[in-house]
Amino acid sequence: MNHADHVALLEKGVPGTGGLWADFGSGRGAFTLALAELVGQDAVLYSVDRNQAALQHQERILQARFPNLEVHYLHRDFTQPIGLPPLDGLIMANSLHFVKDKDQVLHAIRGHLKPDGRLIIVEYDVDSGNRWVPHPLSFTSWQRLADKVGFRQTRLLATHPSSFLKGFYAALSLK
Repeated sequence: MNHADHVALLEKGVPGTGGLWADFGSGRGAFTLALAELVGQDAVLYSVDRNQAALQHQERILQARFPNLEVHYLHRDFTQPIGLPPLDGLIMANSLHFVKDKDQVLHAIRGHLKPDGRLIIVEYDVDSGNRWVPHPLSFTSWQRLADKVGFRQTRLLATHPSSFLKGFYAALSLK
């Protein structure tokens, strides 16, 4: 996938510019960069990852591309408590499939969102993985899980083919 593909997966879930947003499990920042393009320079972003080198890499790229955007790079594990202000939105792109027991983590993630806050996930559309994608969940499974942990109005935003594990989907769920 390229940058345009990342933007296309997220764009229907981002209502406009501005706001407080986070990317949990942001890695080297491919989806953080797409989010930055969609929310614009008036937003504030929190990029959370447990890999410090990946955060430093994305910081260089985001500062070059969006020098006036306020981004906080947090070297943290998103499965642990993170002190953040209430967020308008949060993305998790290819990060939730690393969590085996998702319920508790999703309850905590839901708690980071403002009322009517948005959670956008990007995942492989399968229910069985491998050692690189250990715990994926199909869109159908995501709908059930999102409802179980208190999210509402879950809907499919976009799909993208992949030669690896069928394909990707992006979904939006509201707090």
